[in-house]
Amino acid sequence: MAPQRFHEQFDQIQRALPDVPLAMGPDDSAEFIYEKGVVLARDGEEAQAVEDAVRTHFTEAPDLVPDHVRRAGPQANRSGITRIRVADPGEGAPGADRAVAGALRALRGAEDRTGRRLVSRNHVVSIAVNACPGDEPVPASQPPNPAPAQAEYDPEGAVGVLVVDTGLMHDYRSYPLLAHTEGDAQLRETDEHGILQQYVGHGTFIAGLVAAVAPNTDVTVRGTLNDAGAILEYDFGDRLFEAVEQGGWPDIISLSAGTSNGRVDGLLGVAAFMEELRTRPTLLVAAAGNNASAMPFWPAAYAAHPEYADAVLSVGALRGDGEFAACFSNHGPWVRVYAPGERLTSALTGFDTPVPYVYQHSTYDDCRYGFTYPCTCRSPRHTGVLSELRAATAGKPDQVMFEGLASWSGTSFATPVVAGMVAAYMTAHQETDPRAAARQLLAAQAGFAEVRGAHVPALHPPTWRSVPVAQLAPSV
Repeated sequence: MAPQRFHEQFDQIQRALPDVPLAMGPDDSAEFIYEKGVVLARDGEEAQAVEDAVRTHFTEAPDLVPDHVRRAGPQANRSGITRIRVADPGEGAPGADRAVAGALRALRGAEDRTGRRLVSRNHVVSIAVNACPGDEPVPASQPPNPAPAQAEYDPEGAVGVLVVDTGLMHDYRSYPLLAHTEGDAQLRETDEHGILQQYVGHGTFIAGLVAAVAPNTDVTVRGTLNDAGAILEYDFGDRLFEAVEQGGWPDIISLSAGTSNGRVDGLLGVAAFMEELRTRPTLLVAAAGNNASAMPFWPAAYAAHPEYADAVLSVGALRGDGEFAACFSNHGPWVRVYAPGERLTSALTGFDTPVPYVYQHSTYDDCRYGFTYPCTCRSPRHTGVLSELRAATAGKPDQVMFEGLASWSGTSFATPVVAGMVAAYMTAHQETDPRAAARQLLAAQAGFAEVRGAHVPALHPPTWRSVPVAQLAPSV
C-alpha cells in the first residue's frame, strides 16, 4: 500500500480514537495500527517480568529512556492482560514509535527460551483493515441481495446469532426482516449537521443479511465497535466476554473485524477469549479482512490453528459474479471458505427518515484496473463511479441520501452470509451443533471459486443473485 494512502487512513482512525495516540507498523509498512508507547503482557508474574526486562533493556540502550516504564491502568482485565507503558506517547513523530519496538526486542531472548510470546503491541482491531473499507455504501433501489429465504420462524427452535459490530439504527425495526433482531443502539448516528457518520449502519446491514439468508434466527447485535468500527486489542477481549455473557453463549458469532499483527500466533489480547471459545458450543464466523493480503488476519486466522479449527470459520469475499475473489479480499491457506461479498444489498438504516451521507473514500472498483495497492482509499474525495452516482442522485459531488437499503461490499458482508448459511443448515437438518453444521455444510454444498489462481471452497446462498462485473477504463 502506498504510504501516503495509509497516512490518510491513519488520520481517520486517529480521529475515531482521539484520546489514544496511535502508531503504525511495523516500520511504517502500513500493516496495522497500534497504541503508541504501550505494550501488553499477561498479568501477574509474567507482566512483572516483562516490565523488569524492558526497564533493564532501556537502561542499557543509548537511544531509549527507562523513566516511563511502568504499569498503565488496572493490573489486569477480564482477558488477563496488563498494559505496560514504555514511553511518553506524546513524544516522537506522529505514527512513529521506537520505544515499543525496543520493548519487543527486550523480550526476544526470553520468548525464545519459553517458546511463546510474552509481549505484544496493543493493536487496533477494526471492521475496516487499516481504517479502510472495501468500499462505501451506495443507496439501493433494487431488492435485498441475497433475497429473503422462504422459511418459517420458530421461536422455540430459532438459531441464536450474535453479531459483534457497531450496533443498530434507532428505526431498524421498520425493516421487516429484522423483526427478530435486538441489541445495542448505535450511540451516535449522525454528526452535528445531520450527516450519517462513517460505518454507522454497518451492524444493521449485517443483521439484515443474516436474517435474509436464515429467517429462523434470533439475531443480537452488540455495539462493541461503536467508535467508527475500531477498538483497542486490550479492550476487545473484555468486550467479547461482555457480549457473550449478556445473553449467554450463542450458537454462532458473526465478527466482521480484526487486525493483522505480523505474526502467526494470534492476538495476546483475545487469547483468553479464544481459549474459552474452545470449550463452548459456539462457532465463530470471522471476516478475513479487506487488505488484499495473504498475511494472517486475527481472529479469523485462528481457523488455521489445529486447536481452533473446529471453533473458527474464516471467510473471504467473492466478487459480484461469484467466480473469483473480490479484489480487496484477504486470502491464503488460513481462509477456509469464500462467499459473495461484493455489492450485496441490505438495510443500512431504517425506513422512517431519509439520512444524508458524505463519502470519504474511493470505491473498490479501481483496484481491478491496473492499481497495485490493495486498499483504494482516497482523500478527501473519490473520482469515478461513486462520484457519478452522487451527482446523479443528490446534485452534490460528495453526498447521497439513504432511505433504507444500501449496496455495500467487503469481507464484512461475506461473513454474515456464511453465518446465515450455517444457521439455515442447522434449521433444515435439525442440527443443534453449529460446528458440526459448518463441517457438513462445507462438505455438502461448497463449490469452488478461483482466488489468485488457486481453487478454493465457496458458498453461494440459494437466494443470492450475481451482479455484473463492469470493466471500466483506468482512472488517471
